[in-house]
Amino acid sequence: MAESMLIPMFPLTLLPLPGELVPLHIFEPRYKQLLTDAETLDIIFGIYCNHEFNKEKLGSVMKLESVIKRYAGGESDIVLRCVDIFSMDTLYRTYKSKLYPGGDARFHHLDLSKLPGVELYELFLIYQTRRNIDKHFTTFTIYQIAQELNLDLFDRYKFLLSPPEKRENFLIRQLKFQLHILRQEEKSKDVFHLN
Repeated sequence: MAESMLIPMFPLTLLPLPGELVPLHIFEPRYKQLLTDAETLDIIFGIYCNHEFNKEKLGSVMKLESVIKRYAGGESDIVLRCVDIFSMDTLYRTYKSKLYPGGDARFHHLDLSKLPGVELYELFLIYQTRRNIDKHFTTFTIYQIAQELNLDLFDRYKFLLSPPEKRENFLIRQLKFQLHILRQEEKSKDVFHLN
């Protein structure tokens, strides 16, 4: 990780994964100002995961992908894309002379193109088949697989905190668990059909 850099912050109880698209409804004046800056200055900013378990102060580096809708009252529906992960040193009430918060962030500089090994790839294909998903990319990154698993907030945190060489094993365990759940659901359907 590099030295810390002061960036705008948006504290939320979210932890987007690298590459993930996140829809948000912007309505507070300070985040309307952040949206304006993101549009006009093409800046990155952080979604800091504002949850008590986040002892490592992890967050997601975000870029504005698009503004979907603007409302008469100044509110907006937007889509953001996660481009990296950061660890925050300090959170400030305001960023420079702005209304919105800021923070000193150290970027992780993740390899967003990291492809899975054979075991993870094959398990993921089985998982998609079990979920009746037949249209998919020919290749997946480990972060795309993590997104498809709909990990809860704490599992996202554990996944991102794992050393890079252990993230794949984390996903293999998650996939095996999900496949077990899907098999149990199938069995329960058969039992109910018999009654």
